[in-house]
Amino acid sequence: MDLVIPEFDYQRVPVADGVSLNAAVGGSGSPVVLLHGFPQTHLMWRHVAAELAVDHTVIVPDLRGYGASDKPGEDAEAYAKRTMAADVVALAARLGHARFALAGHDRGALVAVRAGLDHPGAVTHLAVLDVLPTLDMWEILHGADAAVAFHLYLMAQPPGLPEQMIGASADAFFGFFLDAWTRDWAAIPAPVRAEYLRASREAVVSIVADYRASAGIDVEHDRADRAAGNRLAMPVTVVQQDWGSVLGYDAEKLWRAWAPDLDHRTTDAGHFMAEEAPDAVVGAMRSLLAR
Repeated sequence: MDLVIPEFDYQRVPVADGVSLNAAVGGSGSPVVLLHGFPQTHLMWRHVAAELAVDHTVIVPDLRGYGASDKPGEDAEAYAKRTMAADVVALAARLGHARFALAGHDRGALVAVRAGLDHPGAVTHLAVLDVLPTLDMWEILHGADAAVAFHLYLMAQPPGLPEQMIGASADAFFGFFLDAWTRDWAAIPAPVRAEYLRASREAVVSIVADYRASAGIDVEHDRADRAAGNRLAMPVTVVQQDWGSVLGYDAEKLWRAWAPDLDHRTTDAGHFMAEEAPDAVVGAMRSLLAR
């Protein structure tokens, strides 16, 4: 299979000094930007993007530090979600769109939330797949239950050891998440899985920097927004697994504190829901875009 989104054009788009993003662009109509998660690339959106391109201009980048996009070093500030969100706004503007709907999964969802908070005039609608806001995520992880997120703690450590440990067995590390978090393995065909592993293997330093930022500067930014009462002004749809019932928190309540205009949904699909249940994700996004 071709490891591209069929009928999409690929571009390298400069978004910041020394940083260009690889982006697939297809369709026509009002713009929608889709941001991938870990340990994936823009290819995770291949089914959803094709459906939305029927009546939208769909922009699907690799985040900075991932896939074929530039990877500017290991400085956590370079991978702050505020910085990565600015990339997304610049990408859309370069492609002629001052305002756009935005959807993100996992790491991309954290970038999307930050874009919504920092750039409310640019983001018209926001869809979030299977995460909590950064600050809430750290606050709900306690005791033995936090073992489910061991990678967050590993990659939060100072530069050096995490990169060495992960780099020494990169395919096993990244492959663990692809396997453990997938309920329908057929949803990620072998060539796509191999591409995710290859791309992640080549981006260990930047992926760790992205996660390290979420234990530091991203928390600082979220705390400042919470203290100031800043919230997401646009319609928001959250689709996630029912982790709240497992770990003992009310996910909808946590999200509503950030997003007053909220449609919160749970799914029986696995973490990689855009690949496992693309029709449900497309349906949720179409409902969002109609609000």
